[in-house]
Amino acid sequence: MNSVDLAFRRADDSDAAAVADVWLRSFAAALPAVRRAHDDDAVRAWFSHVVVPQYETWIAVAKGSVVGLLVLDGEELEQLYLDPSWRGRGVGDRFVDLAKQQRPTGLRLWTFQVNEPARRFYERHGFIEVERTDGLRNEEREPDVRYVWQPETP
Repeated sequence: MNSVDLAFRRADDSDAAAVADVWLRSFAAALPAVRRAHDDDAVRAWFSHVVVPQYETWIAVAKGSVVGLLVLDGEELEQLYLDPSWRGRGVGDRFVDLAKQQRPTGLRLWTFQVNEPARRFYERHGFIEVERTDGLRNEEREPDVRYVWQPETP
């Protein structure tokens, strides 16, 4: 299956558990050295009671299974995670395009400094690094990087 076999849609409450499971698998695969601030049950509760009902949450679905998620909060790209088996197949590119369509005036995001693949990905999509921190302001206490994307002005 390739990325053309995907459906992108807004998540609803019934998707929250599957969305959390994708987040958990993706975080474990992409960031094995980063300490998670919350256990699996807390992550699942957060997606069920906060993320899906309160934020603009988009999912990619293949054959009835959630394979990726995008969470927007205002101009903040809060979450973009893919099931590890779907990395490198264009799903993330399509999510970034969707985010830019939804927020044509610009986007901001944080990612961990150690997440080199994510940093390269966002830079490839026109995001510019604007700040680095020591991580004391995030729950994981992991040094992070702030990125901003602004559309080109004609």
